[in-house]
Amino acid sequence: MKKIEKCHFFAVDLGATSGRTIVGTLSDDGLTLREITRFQNPIITLRGHCYWDIYALYREIIEGLTAVAHEGIAIRSIGIDTWGVDFALIGADGDLLRNPYSYRDPHTEGVMDDYFRAVPRERVYDLTGIQFMNFNSLFQLYQLHRTNNSALGAADKILFMPDALSYLLTGCCVTERTIASTSQMLNPRTGRLEKELLDVCGISEKQFGPLTEPGTVVGTLTPEVQRLTGLGAVPVVAVAGHDTASAVAAVPARSERFAYLSSGTWSLMGIETPWPIINKESYERNFTNEGGVEGTTRFLKNICGMWLLERSRAEWKAEGKPYSYDYIYAHIPQVPAFRSLIHPDAPCFANPASMVKAIQDYCRRTAQPVPETTEEVCRCIFDSLALRYKQVFGYLMEMAPFPLETLHIIGGGTQNVLLNQLTANATGVTVVTGPIECTAIGNIMLQAKAAGLVSDIRSMRALIAASIETKTYTPQDADLWEEAFKQYLSVCKEKE
Repeated sequence: MKKIEKCHFFAVDLGATSGRTIVGTLSDDGLTLREITRFQNPIITLRGHCYWDIYALYREIIEGLTAVAHEGIAIRSIGIDTWGVDFALIGADGDLLRNPYSYRDPHTEGVMDDYFRAVPRERVYDLTGIQFMNFNSLFQLYQLHRTNNSALGAADKILFMPDALSYLLTGCCVTERTIASTSQMLNPRTGRLEKELLDVCGISEKQFGPLTEPGTVVGTLTPEVQRLTGLGAVPVVAVAGHDTASAVAAVPARSERFAYLSSGTWSLMGIETPWPIINKESYERNFTNEGGVEGTTRFLKNICGMWLLERSRAEWKAEGKPYSYDYIYAHIPQVPAFRSLIHPDAPCFANPASMVKAIQDYCRRTAQPVPETTEEVCRCIFDSLALRYKQVFGYLMEMAPFPLETLHIIGGGTQNVLLNQLTANATGVTVVTGPIECTAIGNIMLQAKAAGLVSDIRSMRALIAASIETKTYTPQDADLWEEAFKQYLSVCKEKE
């Protein structure tokens, strides 16, 4: 790798509840991060609809850039990543037609079945390889079309969230591939938005910006933004606009024979492949094929993560019971393993009034011992998650075009030492954890690639590996976990 002069990059990392701006500094000593601003991203509810305040997000980006200018930091470029599926509508005069709907808006409930009367479910999956969720962009746009939404009717451009924010900064329209892949409208085989699906929504490919790969310069800050921030004509780079795509780009893998687990409140487990995997098994198991960097596909499955524990902890806190992580980690090992097991992705755990009761009811229905204490509920959650990870990892081993030798855990879940060890035990493979700040790191490294400081994903990952600390977990008690998995399968019979 060539010698790197100290260089600063500005990352905007937006989640569905909060956002932040970060400066990443790259040099021969490696990569360092510093948070500049942090802010909330609340949903606005008005007249029965849920909206994102895109103007507030734009203002927060401007404030972060202004802070950087006041500190005299010479940033090389700017990159934006966000959650998937949502989009903004732009009129012929270049103005936003309204705030974007949030994927949490109820207007798409029941819409999928109506859409499938026009294009059958199996056909939609064959064309896109994307798992079915009622809030996917395809179904949002279909519902807007069939209800004669005035904003869609007047839309000249349809821009996904990171592309819309880049547009506000530069005035340039693009459709970045990884964020477009979450829409269920991109055909991963042809690399184009699928006309057959768009026609049903009354829209066309020309309403989107040119399809752009991660690491492409969109444009430079407009004169207006330059005046507002005190910066010059700084380039804005289309990084991997989908936050999970940026996160996976930061996996410090040394070969392609790995799986990843983006672990947090929700979990995503998958592999990185050179081509999509779209077949009967992937359809029945509800796997998704989303865009990755350098033309790769992220073949993955969504899994319920620490949502189960977070909801339970909120109940225990309200009841005045012990609920801290320190307490949980100290007491779980004292409870017998595999006493009670649940299927973490069963519909009853999606959003119950009481998570603890939902867990107890599940165990009661499946003729298992009912967990009563805080410790027993926690043990049930941790064992069940590890076994669910084993199940999905097994699916991946069956469908992957190469053997899987390592599971990389990234994101906030890297700090969950107990679950990480249980995951290694369950899957039977070496688990490597880190980095925690994977999304911001991936965002910044793709900017570095656009600047010519790294050449490809291999050099990106080598630099990341040299800049962070990782921890390795070795599998233990293989026979015990194989028996537990048989028990798990016997009581957890929900369809994928």
